[in-house]
Amino acid sequence: MRGRPPATIALVLVVAIQILCTLFFVWDIAAGIIGFQRAPLSWQTRELLEIGASLGLVLGVGLGTALLIRTILRNRDIETRLREVSGAFADLLDERFGQWGLTRSERDVAWFTIKGMSIAEIARLRQTSEGTVKAHSNAIYRKAGVSGRTQLLSLFIEDLLDGDPPDAPGGRTRSP
Repeated sequence: MRGRPPATIALVLVVAIQILCTLFFVWDIAAGIIGFQRAPLSWQTRELLEIGASLGLVLGVGLGTALLIRTILRNRDIETRLREVSGAFADLLDERFGQWGLTRSERDVAWFTIKGMSIAEIARLRQTSEGTVKAHSNAIYRKAGVSGRTQLLSLFIEDLLDGDPPDAPGGRTRSP
């Protein structure tokens, strides 16, 4: 298991231990039901085996719970970072829209355009005609100094790639 993170190795070991311990109990019960004869064990040996198998299952539950909690906390952290990045992107868009002097309607159309919606979809959402959306789109492109949707998107992608956010995901600052 070279190159695997320790948590993955621990999880594989926990699952293997739980499978072995479960098989011990299932075999013991199944052998008794089908009447399989086996060499008798002393009661001390049998008790030690049962205690060991029980401890293995308890250990598996404990480690499984710890890994689950760790995963939940990691997911919360990732979701928080995603919200922060989404908020920063929204702030960037609002800032640019303000610099370009977009009207409220143009801002709405620009948002929908950046989200990848078609002119027909934007018109339906805004309950306006496609001609109105096209007029707003042309005004947005003119004010932004671009010739179309692709160049508009590239402006924001450049800002994201060229920007140097103070709190980049993972606590690192980006370098050029």
